[in-house]
Amino acid sequence: MFEQNFKNERIEIRGQKIGLGESKLIKIPLDRLPTGTLIEIPVYVFNGKKLGPTILLQGGLHGDEVNGVELVRRMLIDKSYKIRRGCVIVVPLLNIFGFLNMSRDMHGKDVNRSFPGSKTGSLASRMAYYLMKEITNNVDFAIDFHTGGEQRNNFPQIRYTPKDEPSVQLAHVFNAPFIFGSNLIPKSFRNQCYKNNIPVIVYEGGESLRLEENAIQQGINGTLRILKHFKMINDKVKVPENSSSIHITKRKWIRAKVAGLFTAKVKNGEKVRKGQVLGHIMDTYGATHFSIKSPSEGYIIAKNNFPIINMGDALFHLGQV
Repeated sequence: MFEQNFKNERIEIRGQKIGLGESKLIKIPLDRLPTGTLIEIPVYVFNGKKLGPTILLQGGLHGDEVNGVELVRRMLIDKSYKIRRGCVIVVPLLNIFGFLNMSRDMHGKDVNRSFPGSKTGSLASRMAYYLMKEITNNVDFAIDFHTGGEQRNNFPQIRYTPKDEPSVQLAHVFNAPFIFGSNLIPKSFRNQCYKNNIPVIVYEGGESLRLEENAIQQGINGTLRILKHFKMINDKVKVPENSSSIHITKRKWIRAKVAGLFTAKVKNGEKVRKGQVLGHIMDTYGATHFSIKSPSEGYIIAKNNFPIINMGDALFHLGQV
């Protein structure tokens, strides 16, 4: 896997060239605030002295998904990118406007539904365009770091493209607690990379606008496993080992059949049996008490943390092996 036609002999981003054994911080101008303040995207390039695969580590494609931003940032602070072979391109925070506004989107548009983008389109579309043109064209594969949406907490998991064998292999090397195939979404980053023969795995851990230590650490450990697997870092770097990933083959959201106040009785990541009570929904006066039961045996791979529930809201994401 990734043993031919390495791209790191000379990395070029925005006209700046980074040769073997060189590292550089490149700031890509994005836009200006109405006040005139320049907004730039920091891109760190760590190129090893030897030829090897080039990997993109990308956080903050959705601006409110801060766990990915934090884990990539923490690896920078801890100097985890001492690259001996190959190259690591690090984008800690892509969607700066969404981050500043504590929003998933950029000026009302989802960057991850804007690919391949356009250099004359919306800001989200232009960001997608330059990400593909300036950065992704240099890489052999990528890890895209995400979290669950608002109030939905994803237990640490890797999603791969089912028909893309290299991404399946990468998922197993990363070794998150759960892995499963996820269909490509039109106009997404992963979909566009697939069209360009660039394997991408998506790490999901935690929920938006909240830092969760377990999700952050699982993401760091999985990334270090990838770097060690390809001999990109010193083999003496110690990485805690998980038991083998649980491979999910079927997934289903369990939804609320009534509205009310929701209380979960199981933990995220927990194995549950068919018929087990997962939680309760009660009205504000205590007149009704509705039990939520698991329709089958499986694992809770995501759960809703919001207590006020409407009929049809997603409560638990149940994964089956």
